[in-house]
Amino acid sequence: MALAHAIPGVILAGGLSSRMGQDKSRIRLGGTALIDRAARRLRPQVSAVAVNANGPVLFERGEELPVFADLDAARAGPLGGVLAALDYARRDHPHASHIATVPTDSPFFPTDLVARFSRVIDAPDRIAVARSASGLHPVFALWPVALAADLADWLAGGGALRVRSYLERHQAREVTFPLIETARGDFDPFFNINTPDDLDEAENWLWVLER
Repeated sequence: MALAHAIPGVILAGGLSSRMGQDKSRIRLGGTALIDRAARRLRPQVSAVAVNANGPVLFERGEELPVFADLDAARAGPLGGVLAALDYARRDHPHASHIATVPTDSPFFPTDLVARFSRVIDAPDRIAVARSASGLHPVFALWPVALAADLADWLAGGGALRVRSYLERHQAREVTFPLIETARGDFDPFFNINTPDDLDEAENWLWVLER
């Protein structure tokens, strides 16, 4: 099925970032905060961009975006952010059938992410999720707004907080993205910054990918 309406996007920035020891959204890669990098990469792919965060978010001047917190202060991990994103879509984009989510800490995600997700949506309640050579990337996904009540019941009823468990429940359609070929070797576009060493590695790849 063709998606009937434009797709908004949400950057999930509600995690605790315990391994980094600081808010990931404020970490700079190549002089630019990760939250701003994510916004700039996602913006051309969607109709609107907002951020799910459970604290203040700092943007570069002129880059400010709407910010909303999880619906439940108890924190339900990434699924709590997804539920908040679905609620945001229902409230602010009532004609959207789906919403795209990406994390803050994967700054090189594909520029055709949402377009490729859209092509595999064959039912109103179908979820599309990214996969690459390194495995499944559950928070890179296209979520049906119609599943908002179902996800709320799942979390309220003690359902598993693992995003993969919810994806399996709904037989999500996986979309495989290729590695990027570079002079330095193959690179996974879903490279994730979890530690200071990862940040150093990202800086090295940034020079290769953006030269």
